[in-house]
Amino acid sequence: MSLNELYREVILDHYRAPRHHDHLADPSGTAEGKNPLCGDEVTIEIALDGDVISDIGAIGVGCSISQASASMMSEAVSGKSRAEVEELVRKFKVMMAIEDSDEEIVNPDRPGEALGDLEALQGVRKFPVRIKCADLPWITLQQALEEAE
Repeated sequence: MSLNELYREVILDHYRAPRHHDHLADPSGTAEGKNPLCGDEVTIEIALDGDVISDIGAIGVGCSISQASASMMSEAVSGKSRAEVEELVRKFKVMMAIEDSDEEIVNPDRPGEALGDLEALQGVRKFPVRIKCADLPWITLQQALEEAE
């Protein structure tokens, strides 16, 4: 199986069986994100235990990229501190070429080392119009964290 096929399978797995796809009983912060150009919608709910995301809900509808990104993001940030989440958001945005950096986030010799399953989304960079689909959950997560302050 090629790396592209593996990445495609990871995205489809998260799209078909999204993780953390439930509303939280008592969220510390909630945000809704929408992309009116393509119809993607995502609601991110977070529960904080001090400075740590103790639970997260990522509920939405839309294309496979936006929904898989929400699922992968929810797994990646669960149990992480705000500082760790901010660093993960930065690395994701660099990988997606949303933010500039000289840093090499993705090592082609050791895929998955830096960002795990999230690296499956790096192929989206070839389709600039779809980058917004992958980024929508991340923007919404940042808004939910701001609301929780």
